[in-house]
Amino acid sequence: MRKIELYDTTLRDGAQSEDISFSVEDKLRITERLDDLGIHYIEGGWPGANPRDAEFFELVKKLKLRNAALAAFGATHRAKIKVHQDPSIKALLKAETPVVTIVGKTWDFHVREALRVSLETNLELIFNTITYLKKKVGKVFFDAEHFFDGYKAHPEYALKALEAAVSAGADCLVLCDSNGGTMPHEVEKIIKDISSANGRSPLHQIPLGIHTHNDSECAVANSVIAVKNGVTQVQGTINGLGERCGNANLISVIPNLKLKLKLDCITDSNLKKLKDVSRFVTEIANLRHFKRQPYVGDSAFAHKGGIHVSAILRHPETYEHIRPDLVGNYQRVLISDLGGRSNIIKKIKEFKLKVDPDSPKVSQIVDELKELENQGFQFEGAEASFELLIKKTFGLHRKFFRLKGFRVIVEKRKEGEYPISEATIMIETPHGEEHTAATGSGPVNALDNALRKALEQFYPQLKEVKLIDYKVRVLTAGKGTATNVRVLIESSDGKHKWGTVGVSENIIEASWQALVDSIEYKLLRR
Repeated sequence: MRKIELYDTTLRDGAQSEDISFSVEDKLRITERLDDLGIHYIEGGWPGANPRDAEFFELVKKLKLRNAALAAFGATHRAKIKVHQDPSIKALLKAETPVVTIVGKTWDFHVREALRVSLETNLELIFNTITYLKKKVGKVFFDAEHFFDGYKAHPEYALKALEAAVSAGADCLVLCDSNGGTMPHEVEKIIKDISSANGRSPLHQIPLGIHTHNDSECAVANSVIAVKNGVTQVQGTINGLGERCGNANLISVIPNLKLKLKLDCITDSNLKKLKDVSRFVTEIANLRHFKRQPYVGDSAFAHKGGIHVSAILRHPETYEHIRPDLVGNYQRVLISDLGGRSNIIKKIKEFKLKVDPDSPKVSQIVDELKELENQGFQFEGAEASFELLIKKTFGLHRKFFRLKGFRVIVEKRKEGEYPISEATIMIETPHGEEHTAATGSGPVNALDNALRKALEQFYPQLKEVKLIDYKVRVLTAGKGTATNVRVLIESSDGKHKWGTVGVSENIIEASWQALVDSIEYKLLRR
């Protein structure tokens, strides 16, 4: 089996994403997770480019990496400075990494317009830089910047740039689609052209790598087709983070290589960590998880249509291209009016409810579900509310309190000041009637505070519950133009998360429904 090396550049290319700012501690934590995943090379950044990267390369020396070799990234030395005098080259050596990756120009247009040096001088910069570093560093990789664009414009010069790197002793030639505009068929043709020229040039002496950007949505495809044509090193980032539209997404590249092409890149046990690593980096980057991300997204193996669900219950491969557990994911059956009995039965098993799946009440739930969704309810993000619906239908629900009434007042006393929100609530509990009031930062928060104030003395476990997300959507549902508001609430007790939903023409009433479901779900779990 051909061995493929994985080169992660999340800490440099990924950090160039809009809205991304990794701290030094973030970079160290990500490095440890990438090493645990089995990544072969981790590019830590550009030493000397900024204080943060300089600090990272000092602190990362204390980490005991088991699988990965750390790489420092830099460019060819400046034309007017000798290579051993260039501060950026000195910073690379100071990082003391076992691998250095040097980026150099291979597109004649860039040499003239960006570097503003002669074509011959650029070749000397490549040769001098790599020759010097090879005397001091274990491995030197050459990132052939804009190689595909350069080859299409001036193939002879692009090949000369590669040959300069080979002559200097580079350990790998990484072909870069820096603008992200090359199509897969072009990548395939150009790599085949290089391979056919190997007998007439020194290129056959050295492994090839691929580094693609996603500006035309082809980064993963270009990486895979490059490997199919002999490339042995794939560069990319976790979740496709990167400048502009991002880099090749290693979270998709890895299972494509491992499961589809049957190539050796990481172990089976490490492949199971893929979803966890993806979500870890997303959290560190302070981004929302992409539900529809292939392989690891929450929706990647989610099934909604009744026919689909009926089929996967018999044979999952009918609508799943791999077993989700291979990449650390799992199958989900969504509840909606597109589903049928199969969806309900599957959810009953997931909820571990001791009810008869052949009961006529299953059909009753299907009918009720379709009516509720017609009103605007949505249970795909509110499975706690759906579990309560099933329990109510089968007589497994317990009422912990009963509402006798509430009132919410919003008062703005002065121009320029925030309004004051106050909620008064009256409920009946097994211990008697409770009448409480509370203020909040808004009417829903005030209502939540009042309800908790009334209940926590009887149910202290509710102190663990925090509202961690609150979404409101105005929608048109049902007949005519009747407009309802849907409120989705996500709650957590520090160990579990659950979603609940409410729908009404009144946002306070919709919020109340979702709040009550959230509290009842917590109490029923106990």
